[in-house]
Amino acid sequence: MSLKGLRIGYVPYDETLKRPGDRRRFCYYAARRGIKFEFAKPSETYDLVYVTHAADLTVWSNYHKGNAKIVYDFIDSYLAVPRFDKKGIFRGLAKYISGQYKYLQLNHWKTIQSMCQRADAVACTTLEQKQDILPFCPNVHLVLDIKSMYNQVKKDYSAGEVFNLVWEGLPHSINSFHEIRPVLSYLKKKHKIALHMVTALEYGQFMGKYWKRNTTDFVHELFDFDNIYLYQWHEQLCSHIISACDLALVPLLSTDIFDWNKPEDKLLIFWLMGLPTVVSANPSHSRAMKGAGLSMACQNQENWIETLEHYIRNEEIREEAGQKGRAYALKYNSDERILKQWDKFFSSVVS
Repeated sequence: MSLKGLRIGYVPYDETLKRPGDRRRFCYYAARRGIKFEFAKPSETYDLVYVTHAADLTVWSNYHKGNAKIVYDFIDSYLAVPRFDKKGIFRGLAKYISGQYKYLQLNHWKTIQSMCQRADAVACTTLEQKQDILPFCPNVHLVLDIKSMYNQVKKDYSAGEVFNLVWEGLPHSINSFHEIRPVLSYLKKKHKIALHMVTALEYGQFMGKYWKRNTTDFVHELFDFDNIYLYQWHEQLCSHIISACDLALVPLLSTDIFDWNKPEDKLLIFWLMGLPTVVSANPSHSRAMKGAGLSMACQNQENWIETLEHYIRNEEIREEAGQKGRAYALKYNSDERILKQWDKFFSSVVS
């Protein structure tokens, strides 16, 4: 299989190609495999079009120029969200008003279904997503994000007077800390803790672009303690900040199916840096923990408190957890393994 020589159109998350969905997925693969592509235009004819979820799905789900193959990178769990969810009901309208969609389709669930039906292959990130997509496209592949930019590895597992917790992600995902806010409030009364958050310092509250807000303001409203430090995400500095901390957190909202069905990417990022990590026990996290031989996936707030206190108090088990997690991530989430997953994905549509 070779994509070289084909005219490939790519619909990016952002034309700067700096968004995680661009950098950590097809763009990285294309650079490593020497594949040329251009930004896709619906008026042009291509051999292959790669559609991200930021694309105008109302247009690309009806693209039939020439013999073009369509591949759809669908990394979120929108199909698992109930069809009459209050956010879902207005999502299609919001995308139309904002200009992301050319055509008004109020039923956004139906829009995604149509995109999956048009696609010759769909890439997703969890087994649960795959099962939701299969009724609409029989050619579905699991492909996680590339994580080689997180290259600093933790060596010293001793903790100082203040125990440093860390989290990394987009600002809107900070909302997931509602799941463990009482846990952190309890812990701060018994231990000197600090929370370090590597994220964007400003974000759009609507459609990711509009009604800009400072992340600091949101964080101070959410938490009831002061030892919180925010850092602007930077590829060269991110892993240095994270690996200097003692333990990572990945909470998810158990009441939000979209949040709860997220993949284990963030957990694997921390593990690649050798960082012990406590997570919510969603399906993806639970599978990864079982594979690594660890029990750090928490099902309720009492479980979070018990697990965090266990690791706060014991340097030896923090080191063991960090090393087990890193060994698992290196074996099952190396760059070469993910590149081969992309090879298989594209081979399924281009012979």
